[in-house]
Amino acid sequence: MRLGAGTGQAGERVTHHVLLIEDEPNIAEAISFILSRDGLRVSHAGEGEEALAMLARDRPDLVILDHMLPGLSGLEILTRLRANPATQDLPVMMLTARGRDRAMAEEAGANRFMTKPFSNAEILAEVRAMLGRK
Repeated sequence: MRLGAGTGQAGERVTHHVLLIEDEPNIAEAISFILSRDGLRVSHAGEGEEALAMLARDRPDLVILDHMLPGLSGLEILTRLRANPATQDLPVMMLTARGRDRAMAEEAGANRFMTKPFSNAEILAEVRAMLGRK
């Protein structure tokens, strides 16, 4: 599912692609809306195998990765990303409802970590910082 492709606010060209890997539809929809409104192209995968296939077809500039997913966990996906030379340096922000998972996510190679619930402003600021945007 592709959301936010084309232009952002005021006709600004979309310059960055974010792959959101999140199985909760309400959270995925909210994050996709926030980011696409900010001029980002957002793709969404609801589970691990789908996400890996999407990564192979269309490499994003940033991955937002939920920890608890059906099938492959976020940590399993992150481990595969870091083991692959093509994706080992891909910026990854891990999302989780469990703060105690932070050490595991950082050890697996997450660049940033955000605990649910989070504010719209928090996630937007983190994504902008990771992409080098104002």
